[in-house]
Amino acid sequence: MGALYFKQLLSGRDFAVGDRVATQMVNFAYLIGDSETREAVVVDPAYAPGELLDVLEADGMRLTGVLATHHHPDHVGGSMMGFDLDGLTGLLERTQVPVHVQAAEADWVTKVTGVTDLVPHGNDEVVTVGDIPIRLLHTPGHTPGSQCFLVDGKLVAGDTLFLQGCGRTDFPGGDVEAMYRSLQRLGALAGNPIVYPGHLYSEDPSAPLLDVRRTNVVFRPRSAEEFVLAFGN
Repeated sequence: MGALYFKQLLSGRDFAVGDRVATQMVNFAYLIGDSETREAVVVDPAYAPGELLDVLEADGMRLTGVLATHHHPDHVGGSMMGFDLDGLTGLLERTQVPVHVQAAEADWVTKVTGVTDLVPHGNDEVVTVGDIPIRLLHTPGHTPGSQCFLVDGKLVAGDTLFLQGCGRTDFPGGDVEAMYRSLQRLGALAGNPIVYPGHLYSEDPSAPLLDVRRTNVVFRPRSAEEFVLAFGN
């Protein structure tokens, strides 16, 4: 396996500085690649995709694809709260690369962004960047096709799992029971990967999964019924 290149970038601080929505939403974008082949993908390039490409170029990396955790505009671009957020469309205008989505999310991504040329994936498929394998985990609940990415001991969890709490299930396509099952699956992952969430909703930007399981209230319910009672909207 190649040498991992990995960057966690916070909207409003590391990119899209001065953007009021980006600063308010505190999204994370991720750059993942192989530092030997110099190939990389970007996870959830919203707000200022050109700036994310500039970071890659400054590091001597070349973009070869996009990974989308889910279709919400603060992750892939589109209209939200009366604002038009740049994202996939702006990135693809600058460089044409495959956009990898979970199959159940493809129509949603197209509806939000207008991008139709998407690469749909099933659960537990692998996207390889250089010699770095990235495992795609289908984790419905926040949206029907939410997915997380497991790479070299790191879990990029999108809006499925935060260090404190989990993604909302009261948006269109949300499913609280599916969220419980997805969280149970993530919580059972072997190797204690470091959790990298989709938003900075905690003091720390990342934490080992065992710590998240111990401190995050979403892991306290012992059944789907208890979870629905506690977190159902």
